Amino acid sequence: MFTTIELFAGAGGLALGIEKAGFRTLALNEFDSDACATLRKNRPNWNVIEGDVAEISCLDLEEYFSLKKGELDLLSGGAPCQAFSYAGKKLGLEDARGTLFYHYATFLEKLQPKMFLFENVRGLLTHNKGKTYQTMTSIFEQAGYIIQKKVLNAWDFGVPQKRERLITIGIRNDLIDKIHFEFPTPHDYKPVLRDVLLDCPKSEGTLYSEYKAKIFEMVPPGGYWRDIDPDVAKEYMKSCWNMGGGRTGILRRMSLDEPSLTVLTSPSQKQTDRCHPLEARPFTIRENARCQTFPDDWEFCGGIGSQYKQVGNAVPVNLAYEVGKKIKEALEQL
Repeated sequence: MFTTIELFAGAGGLALGIEKAGFRTLALNEFDSDACATLRKNRPNWNVIEGDVAEISCLDLEEYFSLKKGELDLLSGGAPCQAFSYAGKKLGLEDARGTLFYHYATFLEKLQPKMFLFENVRGLLTHNKGKTYQTMTSIFEQAGYIIQKKVLNAWDFGVPQKRERLITIGIRNDLIDKIHFEFPTPHDYKPVLRDVLLDCPKSEGTLYSEYKAKIFEMVPPGGYWRDIDPDVAKEYMKSCWNMGGGRTGILRRMSLDEPSLTVLTSPSQKQTDRCHPLEARPFTIRENARCQTFPDDWEFCGGIGSQYKQVGNAVPVNLAYEVGKKIKEALEQL
């Protein structure tokens, strides 16, 4: 069975998809204690290393994980991306020092896995006019990898949610003639909220204020602030009323016949509302988890705010599974 180590594991969306694709998870690192509790509760057999990745990346990783250099099949994860400094513009590992990406790259350098999967937001491509991502790919190449990248929309891969992620795949230089990787192709059927909401198990969730709920009762499914009495909308929106742009996220009510918009880390934010199609309330934790294709028996630990955050930060399980399957197919060519 192919082996994987994951960094920045969160509540396990990426790891779960990769496991489902046929990988054995050797270890996962995560800083947030609630997310670690979630991982341990659902997968007692996983080696969850709770703590700062900076403290682990400086160790002798071969000894720590009982692995020979080059033995690991896959390193996965998506480092939260702070901006890099461009002092010296060496486009090397030093440019990333002090960022979480630095530690991901250090794992690559020290362990030399056969392949890696690095996922992040689409906006990384254009961040700082593309220089941030250019620095990253340059560091990946210096660590000894050939890079392939693609923006994938989770909705194309069995996820009832529009969520674009930048997927970067690396193949170690010495294997480039032996391994051929192809990104997954979109599914014919793209699921919508009707597929996941109608039979969703009950779970915790927050509610709108009485005032906000009354206004949402006026908004038709699939509608937003423009679909109600302008005077009511103006009073609700206050200073936002005079802002430019479509402001389509304000008083936005989802419809059963569309996918969810990107699941967020908080259930209710004025600029980015996602009201339930049938009731005047935000989605519950389990409804959001279904939009992220977590199985119903995957339990989240911590307070309600922490659970919403864990679900919102996750990689959709089905997207991770589709990419993981393609990585496995590539490794099987060896």
